[in-house]
Amino acid sequence: MTGPGPTLSVVIPVFNEESALPLLARRLRAVLDDLAEPYEVLAVDDGSTDGTGGRLAGLRAGWPQLRVLRLRRNSGHQAALLAGVFRARGAYVVSIDADLQDPPEVIPEMLRRARVDGLDVVHGVRADRSRDTAFKRWTAAGYYRLMRRLVGKQVPAQAGDFRLLSRAVVNELRELPERNPVLRLVVPWLGFPSGEVSYQRAERVAGRTKYPLSRMLGLAAESVTSFSAAPLRLATWLGLAGVAICGTLVVVAVLAWAAGATVTGWPSLYVAVLFLGAVQLLCLGLLGEYVARIYTAVQARPPYLVATDTAEPADPTGPGRVELVDSLR
Repeated sequence: MTGPGPTLSVVIPVFNEESALPLLARRLRAVLDDLAEPYEVLAVDDGSTDGTGGRLAGLRAGWPQLRVLRLRRNSGHQAALLAGVFRARGAYVVSIDADLQDPPEVIPEMLRRARVDGLDVVHGVRADRSRDTAFKRWTAAGYYRLMRRLVGKQVPAQAGDFRLLSRAVVNELRELPERNPVLRLVVPWLGFPSGEVSYQRAERVAGRTKYPLSRMLGLAAESVTSFSAAPLRLATWLGLAGVAICGTLVVVAVLAWAAGATVTGWPSLYVAVLFLGAVQLLCLGLLGEYVARIYTAVQARPPYLVATDTAEPADPTGPGRVELVDSLR
C-alpha cells in the first residue's frame, strides 16, 4: 500500500462464520461508510472449514476496503486476533467478533472518545448481558472478579475483545516479548489512557458459539498463569496446611497412645493418605502449568502461520508458500 495508511482498521477474527458474514458486512459497512474516514476491514480467516473463505472472497469483490488474511491452520481466537492487530495499518485499530453480539454501531463513539478525550484505549463494556444464559453470566462474572483481583482494578469488568487501540498501543504490544498475550489483560496492564463505552450485548445472529465451556476454561487458565504467580503461592500454602494438619494428627496420636486409647484401624490412615496425596497432586498440577508455559516459550514457535494476505502482491513462488509470523515483531 502506498501513501498514508487508513485512519481506522477493523479486525475481525473469523472461524466458520459463513452464515453470519453477510449480516456483519451489511451493518459494519454502513457504519464505516458513514464515518467518511479512510478505513480498512481486516478479516482473519482462522483456518475455517466451511464456506467462510468463499464468502469472504465474494464480499471483497464488492467491498474494496475489505482485506482478507488467511491463516494456514486454526490457531485459536486470541492468535487470530493478534495476527489481525499486528497487521492492521490504521491509526486506530478496533477489534470485534463476527457474531454481532458486539454492535458495530458503537465504533463511531469509540473513535470519537479516543479523539476528544485523548485516549489510547477505549473498551467496549457490556452493560446488559440479559440475553446471555444464566450460566454464561455467572461464569463471566466469576472470571472478571478473579482477573481484577489478580491483575488489578485497571481491568474493566465485563470488557471482552471489543476495543479500540491507538497506533501507540499496537506498537507497544509488538515490542512485548510475550508470545501468546491475553489482550484483554495485557492492554489494561500497559497503562495507556483508557475509557469505556457501554452497550447492550445481543444474541448471536447465526451459527454456533466458538467459546464452549472447554475454551472458556482454557482462557481462564491462560489468563491466570500469564499474569499471576498466585497458584504457585496457593501450592505453598496448601503444603504448609498439610504439614500443620499432619503435625496436629501426630500430636493427637501420641496423646492417644499415652492414654492407652489407641485403636487399630484403617480410617485415620486412609484419610491421611488421601489428604496428602491430593495436596501433592494439586501442587504438581499447578507447577506443571507454569512448566508448560516455560516449555512453550523455549520452543519459540510463532503463534500463527499466515498463508495469504490480500493486501500484499502475489508471491511468485506460488500459493503454497507459508509465511511464518513471529508475534514479537
